[in-house]
Amino acid sequence: MKMEKTKKLIASMLALVIVLTAALTACGKKDKGSETPDVNDDYVLKVGALSGPTGMGMAKLINDTKEGGSMAGRYDVQIYSSPDEIRAALLSGSLDVAALPVNLAAVVNAKTEGKYKVAAVNTLGVLYVLEAGNTINSIADLAGKKIYATGQASTPEYILNYILEKNGLDNVEVEYKTEHSELATLLISGQVTIGMLPEPMVTNALTKNPDLRIALNLTEEWKKVSEGEAVQGCISVSTDVIENHKAVLDRFLSDYEASVKFVNENIDEASEMIAEAGIVAAAAVAKKALPNCNIVYIDGDEMVSILTEFYGVLFAANPASVGGTMPGDALYYKK
Repeated sequence: MKMEKTKKLIASMLALVIVLTAALTACGKKDKGSETPDVNDDYVLKVGALSGPTGMGMAKLINDTKEGGSMAGRYDVQIYSSPDEIRAALLSGSLDVAALPVNLAAVVNAKTEGKYKVAAVNTLGVLYVLEAGNTINSIADLAGKKIYATGQASTPEYILNYILEKNGLDNVEVEYKTEHSELATLLISGQVTIGMLPEPMVTNALTKNPDLRIALNLTEEWKKVSEGEAVQGCISVSTDVIENHKAVLDRFLSDYEASVKFVNENIDEASEMIAEAGIVAAAAVAKKALPNCNIVYIDGDEMVSILTEFYGVLFAANPASVGGTMPGDALYYKK
């Protein structure tokens, strides 16, 4: 009888322990999207972002890293003016995180033998065809015409070529200029009447030459001929940080996601932050350009699905554009 009571007492105590353990575990968990969890690791992430659309979503985060801000001391953020600069920083291993063009992320992954992975898509299509006139009202109207563009050997060229090919337009002449600013100046001066540019250069040109108009939104034209998205920017992260400072990295990604949300929902305030950070020269330009920049935060399986489709297009156009081989699952990081 005594043995029976002892067994029951032990069973009751075990049941109590299980219940208490479950309750404590549940209290410790946070739902996805809740406030950023505390992190004991004091490692400061070295973050790079490009001026222009791929860096815009980071404006609130940069603002909050200032002295006295809610993220002061968490991140060391540097703004780069060209993809070549940020590429060099990644290849040297001097950055932990970077906002950069999607094709460059794949190239860096290949050249560093997997030392950088893609954690999120941050910019969809930002390309537009401008015209001084009213002859282009559909993609078919480009037939037989000459168009000036920028972004040769990068995503803009492949996006434009894909759209032209899918629409059967093999008689469009394209001349590439090296710098966005050079083509914008030619459009503003009237020396060029048809040109493809990304935001915020589009807004800059429209502001300075009232005769210019947006003739084609290439993001919408892409959707007409493809089931995927035209993707132009992403967040690349170091495998060293994934392995040694995962909690810090995951907190950054949560902070960055919140920053993107703020930028999209608070355009006036965000535009001031964008200009102050040096991502775009003027707040007025940033304010007008933001609605056309498709700033997003997409991670996990949706990110993989979108990029697999897009990388497939780039690989078919030029394998070197994505590092020589079609990117696979090893490219991606899911927090």
